[in-house]
This record gives sequence, C-alpha cells and structure tokens, in this order.
Amino acid sequence: MWKTVAFYLISGMIVEGLISDPADGTLEVVLRTIMAFSSIAAYLLIFKKWQFFNQMFIAIFVCENFMMTLAVATEALYFFMVMKHQEYSEEIAIGIGALLVVWYIAVVSYILRQTFTTKMSVSIILAISYFVLTYGIPMLFMDI
Repeated sequence: MWKTVAFYLISGMIVEGLISDPADGTLEVVLRTIMAFSSIAAYLLIFKKWQFFNQMFIAIFVCENFMMTLAVATEALYFFMVMKHQEYSEEIAIGIGALLVVWYIAVVSYILRQTFTTKMSVSIILAISYFVLTYGIPMLFMDI
C-alpha cells in the first residue's frame, strides 16, 4: 500500500511541478493524498465495509498511479508539440486530459460498485464526489 502512495506522491509532484510552482504542486499533492485517505475511510465507514480498506485503497491508488503516469506522458507530449510548434497542441492536451478524467471516474466508479455492491448510478455519483473531494478541494485550498 505504501509503495502505491509513494509512487503517487512522486508522480503527482512531477505533474504538478510541470504545471505550476513545485512547492505549490507538492502541497497540493499532499493535500490530495490526505483527502483520498479521508474519503475512502469515510465511504468504508458509511457502508460498514472497513475490512476492505487496504484492498480498496490499493485498487484506487493503482488507478490513480496509472492515470498519473498517463498525465506525465500527456505533459511530455504537450511539451513536444509546443517545441514542434503544433498548431492545436493545447487543445489536444486538454482533450487527452478530459478523456483521462472521464476514464478515471469510470474506473473508480467500477471499484466502488464492486466494493459496495451498489447500483451503477450510485457508484458514479460516489466516484464524481470522490474526484471533487480529492482534486477540487485541494485545488480550491491552493487558490486561497
């Protein structure tokens, strides 16, 4: 479990460091990790499935790590396209990022649906709320 967290922190710091100031990016990634721990723990307590904490946490963070690896690749692709003066480099990078977010929500929704044996609509709502909690709140905190 801790290896997945370490990989997430390192890759997240790389991505955020490329996007913004490395110090702010590091703080945001640490806040996202805290929110992920808290959100997963809250979901498991609400659904009374605390015994699945390690499995669910690893499943979600492996998904996070895979998406973060693809985000690093997207950043590299964007950098390459800018250096080659590709006309629509920003639009392409944003499109890939949006696709990654939708894919991420779909995978997390599947993990939550399998863990809590809920309907698909409930798992999608939980996945979107998880995304907002883990990415939105730290981003808002950084804007303050």
